[in-house]
Amino acid sequence: MVCESCGQRPATIHFTEIINGHKQESHLCEICAGELQPQGLKFAPQLSLHHFLAGLLNHELGEGSYRVPAEAGRKCAKCGIMEEQFVKQGLLGCGDCYPYFEERLQPLLRRIHGNTRHTGKVPARTGGRARLVKEIEDLKSKLKTAVEHEEFELAVKYRDRIRELEGNLLEEEGEA
Repeated sequence: MVCESCGQRPATIHFTEIINGHKQESHLCEICAGELQPQGLKFAPQLSLHHFLAGLLNHELGEGSYRVPAEAGRKCAKCGIMEEQFVKQGLLGCGDCYPYFEERLQPLLRRIHGNTRHTGKVPARTGGRARLVKEIEDLKSKLKTAVEHEEFELAVKYRDRIRELEGNLLEEEGEA
């Protein structure tokens, strides 16, 4: 594909803009894209994950500004990043920061993902066993909730489906 602007170089920058349901695609070479961007290609400002997280952390506190907590000066024992730096930058310093700043991260992750446990996805054409295990886990969770809410008829349906899937899982393991 050739650049739509110069018509000479190969198009390596492809972007799609959707405004009010109208889709517009553009295909440009790096040089033309670099020249046109400041003039109004309408690229959104570069949004990186760490800026996004920093914004969410600041937003949680309201009024968009970070207030140092009562235990000011908390910092990771391994890398030395202070909580104030973490909130402003949206970046942690090392792997040890995750458990150290856990009470700050848990609500943020729950807000972004709806959960704090990564469950992943399995392609439909593969992972039959993984899909069964995931469905059983989901049903067990629903079963627990149904019992807590005393919805016993629903709980019986979940229990029976779990047994059926566990039987399928055992059959699949026997064939392997």
